[in-house]
Amino acid sequence: MQLIADSGSTKTNWCLIDGNSVIEEVFTLGINPFYQDENTISLEIERELLPKSKNYSISSIIFYGAGCSFPDKKAMVRNAIGKHFTNATIEVQSDLLGAARALFGNKEGIACILGTGSNSCYYDGENIIENVSPLGFILGDEGSGAVLSKTLVADCLKKQLPEHICQQFLLKYDLTPAIILENVYKKPFPNRFLAQFTPFISENIHEPAIEQIVYNGFLNFFKRNISHYPQNLEIGFVGSVAHYLSDILQNVAIGNNYKIASIVKNPMNGLIDYHTLQH
Repeated sequence: MQLIADSGSTKTNWCLIDGNSVIEEVFTLGINPFYQDENTISLEIERELLPKSKNYSISSIIFYGAGCSFPDKKAMVRNAIGKHFTNATIEVQSDLLGAARALFGNKEGIACILGTGSNSCYYDGENIIENVSPLGFILGDEGSGAVLSKTLVADCLKKQLPEHICQQFLLKYDLTPAIILENVYKKPFPNRFLAQFTPFISENIHEPAIEQIVYNGFLNFFKRNISHYPQNLEIGFVGSVAHYLSDILQNVAIGNNYKIASIVKNPMNGLIDYHTLQH
């Protein structure tokens, strides 16, 4: 049996497959070696994944994760998984390669992620050839849930949004400026804290001020990332932000002479196809 994992900073989707049949699907918190150490990752696997997978004989694990672009980070995740699955072969790759494989299989294209974070690459059908570094939610991650929400929060606190939107937002999440600053500057996973407000953006997208935040965020994503890749290739997106705000994403693309071929919320079905039907 194979265990395929797709992990962002917010959640990890583990899918146990036998042939091309899904046997079990488990969701745990996101795993990101830039924000967690090996022991923390190991404990999450032990608490949340093992109880639901211990009765299966797993021969191979393919883990696609945010923060898994560098050899030392891949090794950290591989070691954390290996503590609990000693008889399985373990492959750790970036979530970006997972997105590319899910979207394009063995074809070339521009693969993009818009979820808690954002990323993009030129994929030649086998490998990532070019990648504009996402740089994280402080320096980059344009168009991501964390950055869109960061703009929303900052605009609320600086009174750049209509008063009724600010009040609605703060009341909905029971927030004060002090609580926001504490979570952003002093607690772990500030990107995860911010990204939780993405549903508010989606629910209030009819508000012109909210729509403008999203439009500007997506425009920055295309300008600062997609414009650097070969043109006239198919562009595909994975991620909840791309999925739920697809109308604006498509409008920004069309307005800047790009054509989006596909938008999928979750890459797992594409990854199952990649690892079972093609390999």
